[in-house]
Amino acid sequence: MSMTMALHRGVQQHPTRTFSVFDGRTTTYAQTAERVSRIAGHFKHLGLDADDHVALLALNSDLYLQAVLAVAWADAVIVPVNTRWSLTEIADSLTDARVRMLVVDGHFSAVAAELARLVPGIRWVVDTADLADPGPAIPDAHRSGENTAGIFYTGGTTGRSRGVVLSHSAIITSALGCAAGDPIDPTSVCLISAPLFHLAQFSGWVASMLMGTAHVVIASFDPVEVMRLIEHHRVTRAVLVPTMLHMLLSHPEEPHFDLTSLTTVTYGGSPISPATLTLARRRWPHAGFLQVYGMTEMAATVTMLTPDAHHDPILATSAGKAAPHTIIRVVDAHGVDVSTGTVGEVIVRGDAMMTEYWQRPEETAAVIRDGWFHTGDAGRLDDNGHVFIVDRVKDMIVSGGENVYSAEVENAVATHPAVSQCAVIGLPDDTWGERVHAVVVLRDGAAVDLDDLRAHCRPLIAGYKCPRGLTVLDALPLTPTGKVLKRQLRQTHHASSTSDSGPS
Repeated sequence: MSMTMALHRGVQQHPTRTFSVFDGRTTTYAQTAERVSRIAGHFKHLGLDADDHVALLALNSDLYLQAVLAVAWADAVIVPVNTRWSLTEIADSLTDARVRMLVVDGHFSAVAAELARLVPGIRWVVDTADLADPGPAIPDAHRSGENTAGIFYTGGTTGRSRGVVLSHSAIITSALGCAAGDPIDPTSVCLISAPLFHLAQFSGWVASMLMGTAHVVIASFDPVEVMRLIEHHRVTRAVLVPTMLHMLLSHPEEPHFDLTSLTTVTYGGSPISPATLTLARRRWPHAGFLQVYGMTEMAATVTMLTPDAHHDPILATSAGKAAPHTIIRVVDAHGVDVSTGTVGEVIVRGDAMMTEYWQRPEETAAVIRDGWFHTGDAGRLDDNGHVFIVDRVKDMIVSGGENVYSAEVENAVATHPAVSQCAVIGLPDDTWGERVHAVVVLRDGAAVDLDDLRAHCRPLIAGYKCPRGLTVLDALPLTPTGKVLKRQLRQTHHASSTSDSGPS
């Protein structure tokens, strides 16, 4: 299985069908395949070798899709970059990934030279504008199977991002599992509005591409533009994380757009409030809602809650059943299966599992044991295999669809001169799913407010990771062994927290 197989099949079966629409530009499957072969030729002409790592720092576009496929075509490895990270975080990930080529669009041209200076391994910097008229076509290397397709960076509990190595087989397996769990009509028009550096949107794109659909691409999420594109192009399927759903439903212009073409709305990536889901289903009765629970380490998809299951008020609170390509168990601390209805750790198995954490054998061995990936999420199973996620074993916060690990925020907060101790937790938020909240103990005679703390953190971590709320305590609640009782903090500081308006 290969990332480029959909293009070859598309040229053979439906060459004139629309592959992508972006900024008024429509490209067919045949045209896309031809452009991908020429972009790959351009990369090879520059000197890109097999297995070289190519970072892509750009907003969504048709060129983004083509560049991803061209990297595979050229027998190389793609490294999508989180566009919301700070310069330091980006440089750290590119250095860790041993990136040789950096592809950027006009939005990031200004930082490209600085990244080339900070990351010694970068040999070529390519602007996507140069891909508009690339070099001569070359044959597809047909990179496939267990060969690495990409390294996808996710937050790390130690404060440093980890690269998740995914093979072509893993990505295609997960995509096919999605397509089988919720059949995708080849005549569908799919909206790409979530960032493609997130594997949820990336995997969704691969799934729809395998089915031969059309893709309407927006550079970055904008409620009015999303609704305009849905209406104009009669979009039928969209990936909308809960934050996006909330923004669309609460926008004053929403009633003025015809969104009745939507047949499937896929959501996930962060907690969704029952109020948002209820409103969405009432406002858009023509659409079925599909929840996907997953993680980068499993090439995105683990379970799926189908549209039909949403009609049951109890099942609607679950994460659905194991997707067709996965097997799920719930186990105790010793790896023994717990009884139905008992909470334990969710573990999963399947061919979509990551190869490893890049250059982190000990961390890889800690989560992949006896062929099972240990998610770190606590949940339970019902009699029919529905999974109910009840808490996170790992202290991950999901705000606006972005993964934030408390440890990396704590590392930044702790460097503030006024802070003696700190703990970072996620608190419920109707708009963002969760918001990052800092609980601190101050040094004697010191003072700090939320604005000051955020200003201090911004150069160190991405804006969406900076605290959105602040509580000052005389002491943090601790276990007898000295660990912070974060569950207690979440319970006691929800009502008294102060917060700003949301991610930036």
